[in-house]
Amino acid sequence: MQLLALMTLTGSVAVMGRSYAEPNTAAHKAASGTIDRVGGHPNFSGVWSVMNSANWNIEPHLASAGLEMRPGPVVPVPAKAIVALGAVGSVPAGMGVVEGGTIPYKPDALAKRQDNQKHYLQRDPEIKCDLPGVPRANYQPFPFQIVQSPQTILMAYEFASASRVVRMNTKEEAPTDSWMGWSRGRWEGESLIIDVNGFNDQTWLSRAGDFHTDEMKVTERYTLADADHINYEATIDDPKTFTRPWKIAFPLYRHTEKNAQLLEFKCVEFVEELMYGHLRKRTN
Repeated sequence: MQLLALMTLTGSVAVMGRSYAEPNTAAHKAASGTIDRVGGHPNFSGVWSVMNSANWNIEPHLASAGLEMRPGPVVPVPAKAIVALGAVGSVPAGMGVVEGGTIPYKPDALAKRQDNQKHYLQRDPEIKCDLPGVPRANYQPFPFQIVQSPQTILMAYEFASASRVVRMNTKEEAPTDSWMGWSRGRWEGESLIIDVNGFNDQTWLSRAGDFHTDEMKVTERYTLADADHINYEATIDDPKTFTRPWKIAFPLYRHTEKNAQLLEFKCVEFVEELMYGHLRKRTN
């Protein structure tokens, strides 16, 4: 596995290589109860992950058997066969992370979400190893790493080697729409605020069919509760899809293992048949 060298050069973060590893320096402050700082601001550098089931469904939900893998592009099976995943494919219960419990969909958008649920295995971008987008990248069941300097913050995600750069205190606009959007950061007291826009309309918010358009804007708030916990909030605004802006909130937990680092999850090789099988030259 290749290693990544994360270096601070003239106040910016330079990335070399393809995997991510950095000493979990801020975690060592936990024993004394202090929080490390960079340029006078809280230091969010470290490896983080969630302990919730929001990736399956960001609204409150019961445990369920999940969806069956029916004939189609996901797995080649006999025409009338149904391959059940059983407990392996089941959905864990969750209290949800949506403030108020329910996403305020417009009626036509709610109908589309319900249709997405029926065709989850064919439509969820996660199935094809597409980049997860924001905020979903923060609550997938994979760790992600924050590397902070005064001018730039790097967020690197284990899933599909996704990443994004948070440009601090700039008004520069997104040059084009993208999967991970365009992130601009600023400080409000002890909180890091990130305004994210410039999205395409290809990502989902969860496996439950929650979607958005390219008009979506996300405002994230990161606040250190202590050295090892971040209170994360995100306000989502998409007037084409939702009747009003709405918010999600949950804690992020620091990995405090001595060897905490991101590993590789290059999932394209797991879905080559799904993505490229139709291009195979057929022979008699």
